[in-house]
This record gives sequence, structure tokens and C-alpha cells, in this order.
Amino acid sequence: METTVLGAKPQPRPPTVAEQWRNASVFVLSHVAVLGAFWSGVTWQAVVLCFSLLLVRQWAVTAGYHRYFSHRTYKTSRAFQFLLALFAQSSSQKGVLWWAAHHRVHHKLSDQPGDVHSPVLNSFAYAHVGWIFADTEDTRWDKIRDFAKYPELRWLNKYWAVPPAALAVACLLIAGWPGLFIGFFLSTVLLWHNTFLINSLTHVWGAKRFDTGDESRNNMVTALLTLGEGWHNNHHHYQSSCRQGFYWWEIDVTYYVLKMLSWVGLVWDIRGVPEHVLEEGRRRDSGEEDLDDRDAGTGEKLGLAA
Repeated sequence: METTVLGAKPQPRPPTVAEQWRNASVFVLSHVAVLGAFWSGVTWQAVVLCFSLLLVRQWAVTAGYHRYFSHRTYKTSRAFQFLLALFAQSSSQKGVLWWAAHHRVHHKLSDQPGDVHSPVLNSFAYAHVGWIFADTEDTRWDKIRDFAKYPELRWLNKYWAVPPAALAVACLLIAGWPGLFIGFFLSTVLLWHNTFLINSLTHVWGAKRFDTGDESRNNMVTALLTLGEGWHNNHHHYQSSCRQGFYWWEIDVTYYVLKMLSWVGLVWDIRGVPEHVLEEGRRRDSGEEDLDDRDAGTGEKLGLAA
């Protein structure tokens, strides 16, 4: 006799090898498409289009997907919220709700079992790109209820390929075949790997200012490439801050642009870094925090701890 649990949902079937290859085909073919420039040639219009789209969409991913939809580090209107999702999805990194939900899981389980893209638990290559083609197709609706209530975002999430497809056609119309191969495909491939470096490289290489219980690192190279996302150890220590470059020398272009948008009222209530967190970072940079920790450990050994 079978027992049925009311409300229980059947577990999704893991993708077969054939399905994983099919899912990876768009990713692989997009890289191959860049080689079309050997046939079409490269024009200055296509190069300008490439770098413009790379910068604009990189900002949309970091300011939209990450700092707004994943962490809610500032507020904005429903109209601008939709535009953020639209521009971010033109990066062809799946739906806005899918992206944010998976990222929230990453923070909850960073470098622990259940983290979908940890180079500590898996290989560097798997953390960089492989995880996308594994069992990650479904949106984690239980993790994104706050934004799933908006029907326009659910529509975008379902038809996530519409924005990048429309942008590809626009690039072709604006600058011809070079506009498609260089303007769209090259900028998209560069944007993908910039974003993926945060999942892979910043959990392997860089400085650990704060003890976050994982291997998140601050990395200036990735911070420059991603407009501020490379200050990853800062971010894992205090996720609620919109600013990830905590100090003036830690360049965070995404935050600077959001700050300027707040001056004209497009965004507001930008959440900053509390002074006690900044002070902790200063002590750790100067070595005082480590000295305090060693002194506390010595006190415990001598029976002096409270």
C-alpha cells in the first residue's frame, strides 16, 4: 500500500548526458560564433558596440541580478526594476528569478555541500561553467518569493532568451555581420567569463580580510573586470551592503553609478557599510585583530578568559 504525502512535490529527474550536452550547445556555439569575424571582418563600429555592450550589461548584471534582486541592497521603482531585469537578461545568463534564487543558495551554503558552484568542493572548471549544465534548470521559487510576485518578472524568467535574442538581431541591423559576431557574441562571451570568475577565481585567489567561514577572497583584477564584484570577501562578510569595495582604494564602479542614479531619484535607500564593520577591516589590515585573537587564545590557555 502506497502512502501519499499531501503537498509533496516529485523530485526533478537529473538531466541525462544528452540533455547536458544540449544545454551546453548554446554556450559552446556562442564561443564558436565569435570566429565568424574571420569571415565578416571587424569594423570599428562593431568594436565600439562590443565594449559598450560589455560595460552596460556587466553593470546590469552586478547592479541588477546581484545587488538588487539577490541582496536587495537598495530600492527602486517597479518600472526601473523591470528595466534592470531586462538589461541583465540581455547577458544571456538565464532568468532574473533563476539567477537570484541560485545566488541566495550560494551564500547560505558557501563552500559547503549544496553550494552549486564551489571550487573548494568541485573542480575549478566545474565552479566556473560546468555547474550551469548540471541539475540547475529549475528556478528555486522558495528562495525568491519576494520578487516572484511580479508577473512581468515571472514572464521574463520564463522567456529568458527573448532579451538576448532581440539584442543579437539589433546588433546585426546596426553593424551588420561584424556587429553580430563581435558586437554581440564577443561581448557576451567576455561578459560570461567575467561573471563566472567571481564563482571560481575569487574563491581561490586573493586576500582574506575577514573570517567568513568560506574561501571567499578579495581580488583586484576581478574587481576591475566586473565593475566592483571582485571584493568578494568583503561581500561575504557583510552581504547587506550595496558597496562591495569597502574603502576608497577598493574601486567599485557599480556602486558609483548607483550612487549617481540616487541623485536623480531612480534608486534610493542605498545600504552602506556600518562603521563597526569598517573598523574591523582596518584592524585586520593593520594586524591588530590577529594580535587580539592570539592574546585571547593565550589567555584561555592560562585560564584568564572570562
